Amino acid sequence: MQEFPFMPKATAVWLVENTNLTFRQIANFCNLHELEVKGIADGDVAKGIKAYNPILAGQLTREEIDACSKDPERKLNLIKKTNIVQLTERKKPKYTPISKRQDRPDAVLWLCKNATELTDGQISKLVGSTKGTVSLIRKRSYWNFSNLKPRDPVILSLCTQEAFQKALDKAKRRVEREKKRQLKEEKKINKENQADQTEH
Repeated sequence: MQEFPFMPKATAVWLVENTNLTFRQIANFCNLHELEVKGIADGDVAKGIKAYNPILAGQLTREEIDACSKDPERKLNLIKKTNIVQLTERKKPKYTPISKRQDRPDAVLWLCKNATELTDGQISKLVGSTKGTVSLIRKRSYWNFSNLKPRDPVILSLCTQEAFQKALDKAKRRVEREKKRQLKEEKKINKENQADQTEH
C-alpha cells in the first residue's frame, strides 16, 4: 500500500511554492487530484493552509526533489512519516474574483515582456501570483503557456497604475545601481591591466 505524506495538502502548498515539480508529480505524491494542485498554484485552493516543509519533516530529500524536477516522469519517494515540524504562514494571496483568475498568468506574461527590470518577486506581488508561476512563465515552461495572451495588469484591475509605477521605479533604480557597480569593476580591471602592461 502506498504511503502518503503527513498533511498532504499543506505539503502540496510547499512543493508548489518552492519547487519546479509538475502538478502531476505533486498530486501523485500528496494523493491529490492534479486539478487540485493546479488550483493551489493559481491561489484558488488551500488559501488558509500553511505550507508544510517535507524536507524538514524528513519525508523527502532535496536530492529526490532535484532528481524529479529534471525528470517529469519520475515519481517522488516518501522516506517516512515523521516528526511534526513548524508550519510557516502562507502569504494570503490577494483575493481575485473567479472570473479574473485566468487573467493573472496573462498579466505575468505582459509584465515579463514589457517590464523586464521587475524581479519575479515584484511581479508576483503586483498580480497576486506565486514566484514559481512567474518563473515558469518567464522561462516559457508554464503548463498553459501556449494559451497565454499578454495583457496589461492595470487594465485587468489586478494592480493600480501607481503600484505598477512604484515597482518599476524601484526596479530601474536597482538596475542602475548594478550597472554602476559593473562599470566600476570594469574600470578597476582596465586600470589593473594597464598597470600590468606598463610594468612589462
